[in-house]
Amino acid sequence: MSYRLYVRPTPPFADADQDPHAQMFNWVLHDASGDIQAHGTGDSRVNIEQTLGQNALDNVLLIGLIPGEEALFCLADIPARQTRFIQQALPYAVEEQIAQDIDAVHLALGSHTDQGFRVAAIDRGRMAQWMTLFSGWDHVQLDAIFADASLLPHTAGGWSICLDGDTAMMVSNRGEWLSMQSANLGMFVHTLAAPSAEEVVVEIPVTLYGTNAEFSLHQAGIGELEASGRLAVQQEIIELMPLELLAYAHHHHLCEPVNLCQGLFSVMSGKTSPLKPWKPLIAVAAVWFTIQVTLQAGMGFYYQDQAEALESNAMAIYREAFPTDRRTHAGNVRRVIEGQLRVAGTSGPEMGFITLMEYTGEQYARLPGSQSVNFNSVNYSRSRGELIVDVRADSYERLSALRNGLASKGLEAQIGSVVNESTGARGRLTVSGG
Repeated sequence: MSYRLYVRPTPPFADADQDPHAQMFNWVLHDASGDIQAHGTGDSRVNIEQTLGQNALDNVLLIGLIPGEEALFCLADIPARQTRFIQQALPYAVEEQIAQDIDAVHLALGSHTDQGFRVAAIDRGRMAQWMTLFSGWDHVQLDAIFADASLLPHTAGGWSICLDGDTAMMVSNRGEWLSMQSANLGMFVHTLAAPSAEEVVVEIPVTLYGTNAEFSLHQAGIGELEASGRLAVQQEIIELMPLELLAYAHHHHLCEPVNLCQGLFSVMSGKTSPLKPWKPLIAVAAVWFTIQVTLQAGMGFYYQDQAEALESNAMAIYREAFPTDRRTHAGNVRRVIEGQLRVAGTSGPEMGFITLMEYTGEQYARLPGSQSVNFNSVNYSRSRGELIVDVRADSYERLSALRNGLASKGLEAQIGSVVNESTGARGRLTVSGG
């Protein structure tokens, strides 16, 4: 079962480089179905690791949440579609939205919207400190780092606000997040209520999350929100702490946060490949395979050259013996020679007709349904060494089968003057010694 550990550092923030174990955290452990298996407030990293170890949990995915004011939300209007070109154009697309040297800022690319790509920008030095804080934990592996306010569940067409002590986390329906002092909610209400130039809005929906204690503590600011006349405020009570709301929204995909672990700070660069112990063996096997393929290819070319040389030699010898034969080639020379040897072994100058007639009669007897094949006349030309048979059959296929049978014996057999009739086909079969 896959577990997720949501961890949110609590103020005051310790120096991750000097003493990372001094930092305290609120945390929530989710199972694969999104149910809370354990949680804690104000615990140290050691205590959290001990809890995981006592429950025999390993390889838990760690999701670190940092204060929303640490990362700035930007929109990048980039027409490119390929990731490589988008990454190249990203610094130039958001440079004017960031009040510091763009070279000192880490940019993380989010999803694409109608307004452009959602981008999270954070000082590169601060990002390195957060990576140090969330890295190297026992029983877990770092999966993502998000700005905490970006995990608030979205409110369609409006804003979501979560009261968290002196801080109010906020996110708009387009994913823009920010954190501010809870006491300043009344000042921010005028910004929320201002409609854009392209739309006429009667009321802007606002979902306000908090515990009963938070609602009582910030009643004045809440009253200003509700008294504006332009905001439809709906209060949602949470039982324990805001982190549980953030974890719930992330697990159920009610938000679209931007993972800061990209590029130089990608968690993939720190993961150990399961194939690492086998890399030497894989390298040896790859070298052996390459050598084997090269050897087989070389032997194949060698034997191919040898075969072509033997064919050339065989044809050269055949041309010396039969200089006038232009129909024989390397593919049929063996069959032709075998036929000639058979004919030469069974016939002499006076037996040419008998020999050819013997072969023709043999193939006739082997025909299936030979009764449908009739010889009308038989002629023999001694000067040409040819047997000429006028033959009739119920189909041309019979004639073709007779010719092919004779050719298989090394004889030269041809069918000419074929006439197709209603009762079959007739033609002239010419047989010679090949």
